[in-house]
Parts: sequence; structure tokens; C-alpha cells
Amino acid sequence: MDCTIETPRLLLRPWKASDLPLFAAINADERVMEHFPRTLSQEESDAFAERIVAEFKAFGWGLYAVELKSTAHFIGYCGFHNFNFEAEFSPGVEIGWRLGHAHWHHGYATEAALTCLEYARGKQLFDRIYSFTSTLNRRSERVMEKIGMERQGTFKHPLLPESHPLQKHVLYRIDL
Repeated sequence: MDCTIETPRLLLRPWKASDLPLFAAINADERVMEHFPRTLSQEESDAFAERIVAEFKAFGWGLYAVELKSTAHFIGYCGFHNFNFEAEFSPGVEIGWRLGHAHWHHGYATEAALTCLEYARGKQLFDRIYSFTSTLNRRSERVMEKIGMERQGTFKHPLLPESHPLQKHVLYRIDL
């Protein structure tokens, strides 16, 4: 992916090798990963970043690296991801975000996600986009609401065991 998407405060851009240690720190932070099954090691984080870059190469879009314009500092990701697990609404494309804890409560996730949706509309990339998270993750659910997504209900995430406290997920959708 060669393009960079700008918001008033952010650059959504291709990934750089220098992002990897910062990304690993985000993925190792228990506060950030509270609503995921576990934190990620450096190796797991790097492998995740490799999958993100591969998705960009395959589709021309994906989870963009998010950088603060004021400091040129990498703060996380926002963008699109193909999902294909056993669910009534699958396969599909989800919009998602993950920002370092120091960058929460500044409206960055909402700003980046709104811009991603505008970009997808303008490029006619998708007809429909989903977003989902554990029902315990009200912060991400609020972002879904702020960007105009509509709640579709809940589902049990099939990749988590029946007894897992994060298995019950909320599902949102927006038609473009």
C-alpha cells in the first residue's frame, strides 16, 4: 500500500520496521490487551505485523499504522481486516483499532476509524463493514457507536472456548 490517509491529527500509513518494537510494547500491555485472551510476545507481535503487511499486499488495504502528526510517533493501528470464522455474518471485513494506552481518551480511535470509513466509501472498497468485541469492552463499543455503526446483537466468538469470560461478543455493522 502506497497511500497515506490523513486526519487533522493523524497519519494512517504503511508499516515501518521501526514500528515493530512499539507495536510489541502495545501488545504486551495488559491494559491494552484486557479484552483479548492474552498479551503477545515480541515474536507473536512481529508475526501479527507480518500478517498485516501481507494483507495490504494482497488487497491494497488493511490495518494502517497510526502516527501522530505532531510528533511522528507510532501509536497503534486502525483499519480493515478480513475475517472468516464460523458465524452467521462470516466471512466479512471488520474495522478495528488498537492504540497504546497513553493515547486513549483523546478521540484518536474515533478520528482514525471515521477516516477509514470515509476512505472505504470513496474508494468503494466494501458494501458492508462489521466490528465486534467482547461485551465487556465498552470503550471499543462506544467507538463503534460514535462512527455510526448499528448494533446487530451478540454472538459467541467461535475461536474462544465456551467457558471463556470473553466469548460473548457484541456485533456492529455499517453499510456503505
